[in-house]
Amino acid sequence: MRDGGAVEALLLEAVQVYDDDPALRTELEGYARRLREPLRVAVAGMVKAGKSTLLNAIIGEEIAPTDTGECTRIVTWYRHAATPRITAYPMEGEPRLLPLRRVDGRLVFDLGGQQADEVARLVVEWPAENLRAMTLIDTPGIGSLSAEVSARSTQFLTPEDAPSEADAVIYLMRHLHGSDLKFLEAFRDTSAASSGTVNALAVLSRADEVGSGRIDSLISASRIADRYRADPSLRSLVLDVLPMAGLLAQSARTLRQAEYEAFVALAALGKTERERMLLSADRFVTGSAAIGIPPEDAARLLDRFGMFGLRLGPALVRGGTNNPTALAHELARRSGLDHLMTLVTRQFSARATTLRVRTALTGLEALVRGNPREAGAGLLAGVERVKANAHEINELRLLSALRSGGVPLPARVAEEAERLVGGSGTGALERLALNSGADVEDVRSASLGTLHRWRVLAENPLTDRGALEACQIVLRSCEELVVLAGSVPQGTEPARGRHRAAS
Repeated sequence: MRDGGAVEALLLEAVQVYDDDPALRTELEGYARRLREPLRVAVAGMVKAGKSTLLNAIIGEEIAPTDTGECTRIVTWYRHAATPRITAYPMEGEPRLLPLRRVDGRLVFDLGGQQADEVARLVVEWPAENLRAMTLIDTPGIGSLSAEVSARSTQFLTPEDAPSEADAVIYLMRHLHGSDLKFLEAFRDTSAASSGTVNALAVLSRADEVGSGRIDSLISASRIADRYRADPSLRSLVLDVLPMAGLLAQSARTLRQAEYEAFVALAALGKTERERMLLSADRFVTGSAAIGIPPEDAARLLDRFGMFGLRLGPALVRGGTNNPTALAHELARRSGLDHLMTLVTRQFSARATTLRVRTALTGLEALVRGNPREAGAGLLAGVERVKANAHEINELRLLSALRSGGVPLPARVAEEAERLVGGSGTGALERLALNSGADVEDVRSASLGTLHRWRVLAENPLTDRGALEACQIVLRSCEELVVLAGSVPQGTEPARGRHRAAS
């Protein structure tokens, strides 16, 4: 995205126009800051969907509260910083630091006697690598029995007269309900305004429960995800649907030596004895003493990994995963966490500047239209000028229209158009459907062939007039792929070529 500077200049011009209104000036300065900040990704979903558990898995430490205490009712931001710190921002009064305290390896939030409804937000600064590229926002459960708690998430993520505080959302659900669709529709409309886009991922966050904790649970959950992915009502709102065992992901990322040793002990049992012990949660806890695990430790192990993890861990050890680090990595991969982070990188991180620019433009336009000034016409003209020249924003708008079935193209052609504008990822290999072994010449050849096909389609007099704008946007994407492939010198060795092609 090359228009961040133009948007920042527009915002500075707007600050001068509205300099006499402190509230509007602060709002505009906030949009300018967002252009320079990491992407804001909210984790949202219904109550008990596993939001905090997933957030801990992404960060790699148990710092988000997963119980039902006061802090789970507060919007909490997780940002990168060299030194850990927790700051509470009250509804009234000055921000104050909260004490950092760990209990059994988990961070404990102490509000110092304040109630959740007295705190506007918590900001947790933490030296986690995954927080360098994005700020994660943990939101209270939507559809909570407490209308006030539910309203906090709704007002934060889908305000009525301003862009969402989040640039993108990871939406957790256990099953697809009408309330899930209602929220995702509101998030799309609020965050994208009239431009339209798709900037959400849906996660079946407790996928291991689909198969009652059996080792093949995620296979069963994958079939459900496939069905949801094909559902037209959801397909227009999310980029993808994936199953995930959130509890296993969190525990894999924080695996302890004693837990690894417990898995080794389970793996050493005979098949019949092991299967009998892992038949149910009660049998595991009551029978754990036979392999040297006290019942209280067995109960903690069950809380940490669930029956799915308790069955999968020993299976991996028996399969040759013979050290704690390797087991942690494999458990995380099997949980679905690696797949999620790949999608976040392809769909969110790669579009970070575009999403931030779109948010700033949406906010600026809404502010100017809601607060007319003589210089407002010039600001709105500037917004339209940036939009017209911002190809990445046009790609997002077309992607939304394609997924909503709003473009009159044959199904096969629409599917290719969706891929070419970044529906499966923004890299050249994803856009051109090339495998990871493709080199620069493969990218060059595929991009030239694709460009030719779409040029023919755009120039065909039989092409529906309603599809011509879409064809022009796809053509521009194809031209940029050709330029990208041509920018790599002939003779570049394959590994380096693949890296440049996928960037």
